[in-house]
Amino acid sequence: MGYSNAAIKRKRLDQENQKWPDHLVEIPASDWPSGFSEVRMSVWRSAEYLVQIFEPKSGGQRMTVSRTSVEAGMWRDGITWDELQLLKRQCGFGDFWAVEIYPADDEIVNVSNMRHLWILAFPPEFAWRRGEKSGAAK
Repeated sequence: MGYSNAAIKRKRLDQENQKWPDHLVEIPASDWPSGFSEVRMSVWRSAEYLVQIFEPKSGGQRMTVSRTSVEAGMWRDGITWDELQLLKRQCGFGDFWAVEIYPADDEIVNVSNMRHLWILAFPPEFAWRRGEKSGAAK
């Protein structure tokens, strides 16, 4: 009994992942994936993550993160807050604030297990700061 096409692709992907380090490294533009309408600024890869930095038409920068392993035919899910913070730092945005957007139900676009962080030029006014009281009743 032979491997299915999906199993062969998953095995190749697992072998490719083993070639990469545990931390993100920047990929040369000549090796970037194709097929995006937004301007791609940089691409980063590790054994576990693919991170692409885009300049959306609306301006600013968006950091798109996916795992590099597949589960049930989709990119493996379950990227934690701590992992996103580490990846943001490894891409050079450790000193910047970022937000993740949860849209209204009629605006949801969910085609893959990817996370998107928008890098902010300025700290948001609504953010908690270290040392501030957390809104406890007075």
